[in-house]
Amino acid sequence: MLTDSRWQSTAVSRRHALALAGGSLLAALSLPVSGLAQAAGGRAVPSRGFNLPGWLDRKDGLSPGEAVLEKLRQTGFETVRLPVNDTLISADDTAGLRLIHDGVTTLVRQGFDVIVDMHPSTDLHTALRDDFDAGAERTIRAWTILRDVIADLPASSVYPELLNEPPMERTAWLPLRDKLAETLRSKCPLHTLIWGPAPYQGIWELGDTPPLADDNQIVAIHFYAPMAFTHQCQTWDTTSPLARIANLPFPATKEMPLVRERIAALRAAGDEQAAAMIEEQLATPWTEAAIVSEFAGLARWSAAHDCPVILNEFGVLNFCVDAESRTSWVRAVRQAAEANQIGWAYWELDQGFGVIQSRQSTEGFDRSMIAALFGADGGG
Repeated sequence: MLTDSRWQSTAVSRRHALALAGGSLLAALSLPVSGLAQAAGGRAVPSRGFNLPGWLDRKDGLSPGEAVLEKLRQTGFETVRLPVNDTLISADDTAGLRLIHDGVTTLVRQGFDVIVDMHPSTDLHTALRDDFDAGAERTIRAWTILRDVIADLPASSVYPELLNEPPMERTAWLPLRDKLAETLRSKCPLHTLIWGPAPYQGIWELGDTPPLADDNQIVAIHFYAPMAFTHQCQTWDTTSPLARIANLPFPATKEMPLVRERIAALRAAGDEQAAAMIEEQLATPWTEAAIVSEFAGLARWSAAHDCPVILNEFGVLNFCVDAESRTSWVRAVRQAAEANQIGWAYWELDQGFGVIQSRQSTEGFDRSMIAALFGADGGG
């Protein structure tokens, strides 16, 4: 195994939840000229990104304002990961396909690289779990339709991502991954393909996962460790202990008085499940050094397989965490990625994990989060 899952001890799917500054700031950040990470073999990997759910992955999606996109670009963001929904992709719906084409084109004209992320709907997610053959056929059919849209977009700026967090075992995913790549390659010979290991796109899942037999690919990893910190106070699954965990700091150890108080309070309330989750995930202290170690292992995999890597999801919910802990974790992860020539895209723009208040307003950019992503330490 590449690494273990000590921080991922309780597997929690986030998909159900995710379905649901001016010139003085720019000057202070001292942004470098380009955010493309130079990865394995010296190949460029898109970086300095944000995820933009809630637009082209739903019928009533909300597009970002042009002025907001301009400000995001000026702030230093260079990549947009854009989820699309399989249920909205139909050969008979030319208007829907045009909406995807025009949305990606708008972003490219603003100077962004765009990752077109096949984010499975709830129905497809269920099909892939319960009726794999039918789910696989639906996924192939969606890309068979969408590949014509991708083929009409610039290969230098647009990156198709085969399937977000494939909800299946590795033995089922690898043949489907290869088939999806083949489906795209027939019409998109020059586009860089992005894929991740099943089922959570965790670093620990890469150890036994070979790359595609393709010279133009990027592996995508998600990083939310430790979940008890990054997902505390989550609201989409009230049965999860994460919904009942609050006010945990980063960095943290078992011995910290605040941590001991939180565990004791949970036990006093009869919530052994939440208390045990914190203790279990703190078997490895929550430190910058632990994050550095994870990404060093990821870099070794990348070098051994001559395969570039992007971290295209990482983030901290902003429901009950203190600002200093949140920015400390984000900065540490971003720095670890950059130190290992790994591109990054933050999850996400303006919802629970967001860095701005609204995609339709240039006000409400979180200065502390922007600094964590594009700090004077040389990042971004």
